[in-house]
Amino acid sequence: MQMIPVGQADQPRNQFPPVYVGDTLIPEADIAREMQHHPAEEAAEAWHQAAKSLVIRELLLQQAARLNLDNIEDEEDRIARVLEQELDVPDLNEQDCERFFAANPGRFRSPTIMAVSHILLAAAPDDVQERMSQEEVGRQLLSSLIDGRAQFAPLAKQYSACESRHQGGSLGQISKGQTVEEFERPVLSLNQGLNPELIESRYGWHIVRVDQRIDGEQLPYEHVKPQIRQYLSESVTRRAFRQYLQVLALETGIEGVDLELPDSPLMQ
Repeated sequence: MQMIPVGQADQPRNQFPPVYVGDTLIPEADIAREMQHHPAEEAAEAWHQAAKSLVIRELLLQQAARLNLDNIEDEEDRIARVLEQELDVPDLNEQDCERFFAANPGRFRSPTIMAVSHILLAAAPDDVQERMSQEEVGRQLLSSLIDGRAQFAPLAKQYSACESRHQGGSLGQISKGQTVEEFERPVLSLNQGLNPELIESRYGWHIVRVDQRIDGEQLPYEHVKPQIRQYLSESVTRRAFRQYLQVLALETGIEGVDLELPDSPLMQ
């Protein structure tokens, strides 16, 4: 995604309706400046996100005035005080955490650890011909490994473009987050042994052998309870914030922007 520079902010002006919070107009220049903090592929999307951010801020500042909080000089502190006074966040109890743990066992496991070897047949992502050529080479090498006509280590030394070729193709132990996602996702699902299919990544094609697989184990509830409580606390706070803003928007009136709020952090 590209950043929309401030110097290009004039481009979307006059293409969008004026934005009002109640009777207060959000100036076009303010939206243009705010756009640099909302990178997007399209200027229209950056404009909308910038306008929505300023609308939320104005809603909260107007509510601060209604609550007689104008004596707080710093606007951020004023907004924080509004949320402190008005945001109704449900309390979490032990049963909430236990239910979430029971309903999501797969989220609370120790990582699977694998010892993996590979042969990388390198090809640039945008070189279609080389990718097709290397895929064909990979299929021939894989066939020779499957039927026993060749051994993995010598093929890795001869053909692999990875430095692991000097160790017979061995990458050592890997776990989630240690390699690129398009390689990691299929590899972590493999059983021990030679994978009968090639795996494609941004680097080319991989012949993969799983030398050892140690599956992760279910973690005890007491071990992950703080993590669950934090996650649920953030989730219910986001939900309460969305509901609170929707009420403010209905009471105050919003024009020119869609204030639909996703399940995302409170404010940027």
